[in-house]
Amino acid sequence: MKAMLALEDGRLFPCRSFTGPGETGGEVVFNTSMTGYQEVLTDPSYRGQMVTMTYPLIGNYGICPLDEESDRVQAAAFIVREYQDFPSNHRSRETLADYLKRQGVMGVDELDTRALTRHIRKGGALRAVISTEDTDPESLVQKARALPSMVGCDLVREVTCPRPYRWDGEKPLVIEGDLATVSPLWQSGKDRFKVVAFDFGIKYNIIRCLEAAGCEVIVVPAETSADTVRAVNPDGVFLSNGPGDPEPLTYAVDTVRALLGFKPLFGICLGHQILSLALGGKTYKLKFGHRGGNQPVQNLFSRKVEITSQNHGFAADMASLAGKDLDVFHINLNDNTVEGLKHRTLPVFSVQYHPEASPGPHDAAYLFDEFVGMMKKHQ
Repeated sequence: MKAMLALEDGRLFPCRSFTGPGETGGEVVFNTSMTGYQEVLTDPSYRGQMVTMTYPLIGNYGICPLDEESDRVQAAAFIVREYQDFPSNHRSRETLADYLKRQGVMGVDELDTRALTRHIRKGGALRAVISTEDTDPESLVQKARALPSMVGCDLVREVTCPRPYRWDGEKPLVIEGDLATVSPLWQSGKDRFKVVAFDFGIKYNIIRCLEAAGCEVIVVPAETSADTVRAVNPDGVFLSNGPGDPEPLTYAVDTVRALLGFKPLFGICLGHQILSLALGGKTYKLKFGHRGGNQPVQNLFSRKVEITSQNHGFAADMASLAGKDLDVFHINLNDNTVEGLKHRTLPVFSVQYHPEASPGPHDAAYLFDEFVGMMKKHQ
């Protein structure tokens, strides 16, 4: 079925819908991962965005329920060069097209993804509309320009969990009652570290990695208060990844500021940006962001280079962190942006990238063990 992608700057890309009729819009971004399209689609950090895969052949290994990173597809649309409708994989349970159709998400192919990616790299991430229904280019461009900007938009409220939960093997188990009064909340005994994880758009594999490192995790909604966390009395606090601009999340920034020094604190991606704001820094929007499983990051303490998985469009401003008693301990080798922070006196650290990978390399998996070591030291 013929379709058209129209960018807000007037550029048009003809394409084909492999999920049937429809129309959708969002910010167009690109991901350079060669595998992991299902994890990309279900990553809450992509809320409000239409994802372009730079690897040309997508769909060839189908869909497996065990590979999901949240309870639904989060991307607004999926843009690929060539869709493969006949997967070859013993784990596959359905095709990518059927998966997207079932969740009401548009997928398009036969689009020049190389030209689109180069256009975004030159002009920055842009709002766009994809449609099989509206064939008027000017109308589509105007619709794209009318979409809300990612800057200043709180998307966390759309992806955070409505109720606290603990992880039950491979799925969330909702906690009934008031989190501050449910007793006993912790069930695994003294041999595991108790972690409260703020859900700003948490990926399931982060919870798996925390548990594999020796933690028992309770995931709480983004607007959970500092007093509630104190009442639960964890050994550590985790700040998750999530979508969009961190600056509108004043409720989260205030809560994190109130928890500084309470217990060891570890942040990833959006959690890293929220922590930066809580410590008095600033954030800004990147031109086209970092999205993919091949981002080189250098640890400035060890001088080692790690290949990391990333998905973010905003970053902490390095100049604004000066004089905040912080060390920048990771930088991105492509553009020298801040990729990791450690506080000099408080048990607090964060990284901009995704050490849990999924998809991506596992070079930075040691950070979960560092968090556990920090909790051991301050227990």
